[in-house]
Amino acid sequence: MTDYLHTVDWSRAQFALTAIYHWLFVPLTLGLGFIIAIMETRYVRTGDPFWKRTTKFWMRLFGINFAIGVATGLILEFEFGTNWSNYSHFVGDIFGAPLAIEGIMAFFMESTFIAVMFFGWEKVSKRMHLAATWLTAIGANLSAVWILVANAWMQHPVGCTFNLDTVRNEMTSFRDVALSPVAVDKFLHTVTSSYTLAALFVVGVSAWYLLRGRERRMAGESIALASAFGLVFALATALTGDRSGAVVARVQPMKLAAMEALYRGGEGAPLTVAGLLRPASQRPLNGDPFYFSIEIPKMLSLMSFRDADAYVPGIYDLIDGVPERGILSVGEKIERGRSAVAELARYRAAVEAADTAVQAEVRALFDPATPQGEEFLRERFAYFGYGYLRSPDEVIPHVPTLFYSFRVMVGAGTLFILTLGLVWWLNRRGGLERRRWLLRLSIACVPLAYAASQAGWILAEMGRQPWAIQEMMPVSVAASKIPGSSVAFTFFLFLALFTALLVAELSIMARQIKLGPDEKE
Repeated sequence: MTDYLHTVDWSRAQFALTAIYHWLFVPLTLGLGFIIAIMETRYVRTGDPFWKRTTKFWMRLFGINFAIGVATGLILEFEFGTNWSNYSHFVGDIFGAPLAIEGIMAFFMESTFIAVMFFGWEKVSKRMHLAATWLTAIGANLSAVWILVANAWMQHPVGCTFNLDTVRNEMTSFRDVALSPVAVDKFLHTVTSSYTLAALFVVGVSAWYLLRGRERRMAGESIALASAFGLVFALATALTGDRSGAVVARVQPMKLAAMEALYRGGEGAPLTVAGLLRPASQRPLNGDPFYFSIEIPKMLSLMSFRDADAYVPGIYDLIDGVPERGILSVGEKIERGRSAVAELARYRAAVEAADTAVQAEVRALFDPATPQGEEFLRERFAYFGYGYLRSPDEVIPHVPTLFYSFRVMVGAGTLFILTLGLVWWLNRRGGLERRRWLLRLSIACVPLAYAASQAGWILAEMGRQPWAIQEMMPVSVAASKIPGSSVAFTFFLFLALFTALLVAELSIMARQIKLGPDEKE
């Protein structure tokens, strides 16, 4: 068991490493593809070679980023089979479907048309080339749709049923999986934030040119397009983020409580705008978890349930249970989950012993059409995943990480709205180039955008710990039974490989930016 837990820890570390590196490349691809397509549309409509030159410059940066994003993404998908085989067996029938669609519908689409986009300038008509550029951008975003549907299902498993004979979950409704509230909100929030990051990248690079007095027309036109594009989607990110928070309050209340450091909830819960958390060793059991904090009264209740007086449970409320609110304690859920696990073990033993009477008895419990089955599935099997937990404290994610990640994401998002709005306005009035402080701020927003994007994913993934699948399968039983030393070796191998790829990409991107667009077209 100790060696297996060692494997689980290394598998988590390796998956986190791969996901973080992969997400350094994806957001720019999602947004920059559409910005490039808009630029090329202007070239086709006006015939102005300036727009062709500008499009090809940003396309070079897109291509560098796209290639490395594909490489890290493929490794990430393979890790489900190599490091998380128990997970893949348990829900592969569901999780595999959107990944397969992503490969067939989206990956092949973008891989095909990207070749035309880069190498077809003089080989196909203008309109055909423009279509290839748009289809590449659309294909990249279709990939995001299905990847995010799969991830959303892990956060909120729906549209499935448990097969007692195969010990697997099977899909019963593709529509429920693809269009669950979590899936829709996750896609909208993720892509709008990615479009914002791409816009900030274009604005930041263009600001660098203005500071050096280079490529003034290209920089000005790029800023005009990207700042308007980014401002629209930065505002959309705020709206989708608000909606996502309301959905999380309903389906992942522990995540909400942790990211607000709300240990004791109540009606009319305040929203903590900013604060400094005390270390766990210095926090009284029922005392203030903050050294200091800035709060907005009742705002958390209003944002979470659209009711200023709504009840929001805290961490201890969810652990101890609040019977009058219909909240079971985690201890009770663990007991119910263990009884469901025991029935599954009893069925396996009966199959091995060819005891048909016991098999029929257990089958009735897993049959929703029978009275005892309906009750068992609702009251016991619904907490199946809890049966593998060792103590109630395991369901508490790392509060400081979630608390600060959320505030980095929201604080940066607010800054982006203000910056993009000001850049758009001043550029439109012709006064941007004189505000050198704003140009420098625009450059600084580029790495901050990446930090905010990573913070959002850290919040999403660490917030559902200890679950590989929310309340269905804990991470501790999802990993493959392979030596921990093997996973540790590949962890450091990937760390070296991904770091080398990142350094190479940054070096190539910096070189291309310094060179600027081609002199002639």
